[in-house]
Amino acid sequence: MAEFDFDAVVVGAGAVGLACGFALARRGLSVAVLEREAAIGQGVSSRNSEVIHGGLYYPSGSLKARLCVTGRRLLYAFCDSHHVDYDRCGKLVVAETADDLDRLEAILAQALTNDVEGMERLTKAQTLAMEPGLACEGALLSPQSGVFESHAYMLALQGEIEAAGGAVVLATPFEGATPLDGGGFEVRAGGVEPTVLSCRDLVTAPGLSAQGVAGDIEGFPADMIPKAHYGKGIYFRLAGKAPFRHLIYPPPIPGALGTHYRRDLGGQGVFGPDLTYVEAPDYTVDPGAAAAFYRYIRRFWPGLPDGALSPDYAGVRPKIHGPGEPQPDFRLDGADVHGLPGLVALFGIESPGLTSSLAIGDEVAARLGL
Repeated sequence: MAEFDFDAVVVGAGAVGLACGFALARRGLSVAVLEREAAIGQGVSSRNSEVIHGGLYYPSGSLKARLCVTGRRLLYAFCDSHHVDYDRCGKLVVAETADDLDRLEAILAQALTNDVEGMERLTKAQTLAMEPGLACEGALLSPQSGVFESHAYMLALQGEIEAAGGAVVLATPFEGATPLDGGGFEVRAGGVEPTVLSCRDLVTAPGLSAQGVAGDIEGFPADMIPKAHYGKGIYFRLAGKAPFRHLIYPPPIPGALGTHYRRDLGGQGVFGPDLTYVEAPDYTVDPGAAAAFYRYIRRFWPGLPDGALSPDYAGVRPKIHGPGEPQPDFRLDGADVHGLPGLVALFGIESPGLTSSLAIGDEVAARLGL
């Protein structure tokens, strides 16, 4: 039997890569997580809404539907056991007009199909009794939705990997891999001290660079690498008191859940993200976009004061569909797709990837036969 430096190497130390490393370490494997940045979670994982999603919207039988619901349950339990702050504040999906009420019924039916707990259909009066500042014709309540401290979560995952004898290796970019005769991979890592190491299993979870990483694996068929699309979303922060306790979401827009409201763990209100496709990752925030935010937000919160929004931050989602195309499922591609035993390559892990991360890790382990 071949001797490997590590049982498994994971590429990418964002939330999903760390969750994969945690899942493998829990199963007794020696694990190395390679991260090109100087700290964990510097990509997609640090530029999102930190929302714990209920699992309402995703198509029946999809990975997103199954892994979001399972991942949410696992995530709350993990946060409890690792003292990671969260607020299970609940989400209101609001019907801004009477025409949206049928859309709420469809979302409710899908949520129940997806085994989302505690869903309630609220009348206009019931909704306004909960959040008097809203303008709406009714809402759905998802009591299992919330927000959490995602960086503390990632630090806890890193701690678990290291406690199990694994390593999270920073400032060490993945530069390529070659399948070995008899199984396993030779992995080339760069950085200040470039190195070559061997592993039995390889998991690629590098978010925005998933396509480039796959292309650097010898023998990975180019036609099995989905085209990368970059979905930029910007956020604006609200000055003054947060107006709502619950997450507030209008019905979804094509390709995303749309601009929504959350009260962060510091008690401030934040709106976003919107969605704009860009040619390359870009984290600038145009203050001029505030005008569109004011118009959009006042559809469900007409009391938004002038001058209350300030530019906050931007994120970029690793989409595998372009504008106007149907939103695809997560891709966790194993040897049945690309023909390389011992490799699971992740593509398109955008929302609800953070919520789903622990379940994604377990699914990756299962696909490796663990």
